[in-house]
Amino acid sequence: MMTIRDDHALAADLATEAGELLLRIRERTGFADPKALKAEGDRGSHVHLMEALARLRPSDSVLSEEATREERLDPRRLGADRVWIVDPLDGTREFSEEGRSDWAVHVALWEGGRLAAGAVALPAQGRTLTTADPPKLPAHDRGRFRIAVSRTRPPEFVQKLAAAAGADLVPIGSAGAKISAVLTGEVEAYVHAGGQYEWDSAAPVAVALAAGAHASRIDGSELVYNQADPSLPDILVSLPELATSLLAGIRDLHR
Repeated sequence: MMTIRDDHALAADLATEAGELLLRIRERTGFADPKALKAEGDRGSHVHLMEALARLRPSDSVLSEEATREERLDPRRLGADRVWIVDPLDGTREFSEEGRSDWAVHVALWEGGRLAAGAVALPAQGRTLTTADPPKLPAHDRGRFRIAVSRTRPPEFVQKLAAAAGADLVPIGSAGAKISAVLTGEVEAYVHAGGQYEWDSAAPVAVALAAGAHASRIDGSELVYNQADPSLPDILVSLPELATSLLAGIRDLHR
């Protein structure tokens, strides 16, 4: 039987390896045809991760963004004790844009009803954040703070929340890059409501929780994974000292 430590290391290794593959695909394919680059990146990383998990964890189930609908609905996943939740390429738009580094690879393990291990590779930034060695959360001086939001579709209520809380909005690409930015001190919070799935947040949330950050739904309830419907539409990740005031502000805006 493999140990938990082995799962942490495996998540980190797989995310990093897939990220290195994506960098090679980016270099080989170029940026002249973004649609072709996105397709090649999604396919190449998915195949790499699925083959590696089939070889290294053959008895585990996998939920991947790039899986077919039939594979996602496989009832064996819902009855499994261990499920890897992966996003082979989080932020395909940013991946296809030359010079952008705010895209990621997510590899998480759900076991016994909770996220047990995870890693987020940020290949173009040359780093992988992992539960094997969680990042140390930056200190916050309780002054003005920053909230990461979507580059293209920041929720209107987040703009109102920032105005009420005295925060600045920072557009960042993928969900993994946004949550990672909380953990590395580029922002202090990430708030999203408008549609996501389990693979968008499982790995970065695993790392965030291991680091001691706050992570929940925007109503404060727990983020729950390995559900029949993988939709997980909203999320709040923040430094712990900001969570109470952000949740209160969100509640006020939704009354």
